[in-house]
Amino acid sequence: MLRSFSMTLAGTSVAVIAAALLTPATGMATAVGATDLGAVDTYTGLSFTVPAGLDDQGRPQTCVIDADLYKPHTASSANRVPTILTTNGFGGSKGDQSGLGRAFAQRGYAVLSYTGLGFPNSGCKISLDDPAVDGVAASHLVTFLGGGGSAAYASSDVAGAPGGSGSLTVDFSKLDNAAVHDPRVGMIGGSYGGQIQFATAAMDPRVDTLVPLITWNDLRYSLAPNNTAKSSGVTYAEQTPGTEKIGWSSLFFGVGIADGIQGASIDPTREVGCPNFVIQACQAKATLDTLGYPTAQTYALTDRVSVGHYLDRVRVPTFLIQGQNDTLFNLQEAVATYEGLRARKVPVSMAWQSWGHSGGMNGNSGAAPGELDLSGANIEDTYLGLRIKNWFDHYLKDVKAAPTGPAFSYFRDWVKYTGTAAPAYGSASSYPVGAQREYYLSGAGDLVATPGDVKPGSVSWSNPGLGAFGSYSEVSGLEGQIPSGSLPPNTTAPYDTPGTMGAWTTQALATDADIVGVPTLDVKFTAPTVAATQSAGPAGQLQVFAKLYDVAPDGSKTLVNKLISPVRVTDVTKSVHIELPGIVHRVVAGHRIQLVLASTDAAYKNAYSVQPVTITANPAALATLRIPIVG
Repeated sequence: MLRSFSMTLAGTSVAVIAAALLTPATGMATAVGATDLGAVDTYTGLSFTVPAGLDDQGRPQTCVIDADLYKPHTASSANRVPTILTTNGFGGSKGDQSGLGRAFAQRGYAVLSYTGLGFPNSGCKISLDDPAVDGVAASHLVTFLGGGGSAAYASSDVAGAPGGSGSLTVDFSKLDNAAVHDPRVGMIGGSYGGQIQFATAAMDPRVDTLVPLITWNDLRYSLAPNNTAKSSGVTYAEQTPGTEKIGWSSLFFGVGIADGIQGASIDPTREVGCPNFVIQACQAKATLDTLGYPTAQTYALTDRVSVGHYLDRVRVPTFLIQGQNDTLFNLQEAVATYEGLRARKVPVSMAWQSWGHSGGMNGNSGAAPGELDLSGANIEDTYLGLRIKNWFDHYLKDVKAAPTGPAFSYFRDWVKYTGTAAPAYGSASSYPVGAQREYYLSGAGDLVATPGDVKPGSVSWSNPGLGAFGSYSEVSGLEGQIPSGSLPPNTTAPYDTPGTMGAWTTQALATDADIVGVPTLDVKFTAPTVAATQSAGPAGQLQVFAKLYDVAPDGSKTLVNKLISPVRVTDVTKSVHIELPGIVHRVVAGHRIQLVLASTDAAYKNAYSVQPVTITANPAALATLRIPIVG
């Protein structure tokens, strides 16, 4: 189960990462120039011993890195080629990128795929893509790609002729500055292999471009989100912390510990103290499990490993790809990075693909047909694959005619197509898109479209208390993998227990409504019990879980990609601004939109104190739901 999870979290089985990397963008139906798939030389089991900052005791450390290199057979000192550096997602290894390595070597790139620190055959502990550790280690690999030094390899295959071991020096890379071993180099990878790109670029100006998939902006938000009281991007104010994603954080640590056991022979120190994680990670997990929310000590870790806190040091063109079906790193995380880079005048594009850590379209595990496959000959036949190839051609090969695609694109699962997924992608010159459609909370459970239709009334609920849950959304990271009968009844689909949530519903829509983006809610709660306890700190503050359902005429409900927005309210005596999950979804004519505010969710740590809540509809003080609608 852990291995299966690791492949999902990494976005890294070849099928999955290929799906993420090989989908072409709207208007990108053809590549620039013919694709000539040439012969490839491979060098496997390359071994590097590199400085990697300080260990968790503050001592200088060196780490062993296991890697494979793929190069065009024709590459030489007289025929130099640009390079790509890639690594695994969480729980994966260098082998997850083998298809990608061969595919891009066939297309004129030298690709170095390595296993990240703390994973199977690389040494040291997991430092969560810390720029001062993981970024420093990756920088030494950039030097190798720039011709600085050599590395021993265990075996080779030169244009189909198997060979033995030897030593490799890179004398075939395109150089920007030979004096400092500066290769023309881009990076690509998913999830954990996405964040390392930011960490490396922040430490090493020799990196030229990035293509991170399904990764985080701020790990404090990823593992303990609060969708209000944000100071910037997805980063929320420290005095109002989020609530732990207990399912995801536990799987995250389980995978890391299992990899430490597997790699103990490579580096026995991985099992000393905090097993296979830096000590601050174990301390953060213990804090989250005990309190249910992060503290200043946790922020000290998550801030230093999150691009949202060092974005000023990332200055290279970046193609962000984020998953719509992702309850670990949601669309808001990519939006935060996109908007931060754009504000700093860094060239950036963003694509929202169909799949993420939580699966693919309609329950599939990977990309939609024709969306992404970076593993072989059909890169150009997928929407994102072609966009990625063109992106690298543009920034690494200096093929300026290669289009970088629209600034923003998004997958629409209601569009039928054959072949490439390009027709299913909408696009725009920037994000956000569409217009805000406003609804107002009315009476005892209505959502109305005009302020004049708001009627007085109220909706009340309470949580069960003692950390119990009355609402269920998902089994984080393990959807479809839990044996039948091992979960509580009625957990085959999201549900909310009456009395533990409030709901407001529109009339049946007269026309289709295409939602693209992040809905918001401005509302005021009445919660006298919480008002008396909230000054004592997070444990006494109100918890709410906001979400939108698509309600069919027969009453059946769809929670889009099982996404919800946890909220911890700083002060219930004031109006609260809440971000709901970012989604791309068509609500067809005849269906209704339902806003639900639940008191709990099974995937999170829930309040122990009982928190009765009321929302009163008041025509003079409107509670407003805003939904971004395209078209």
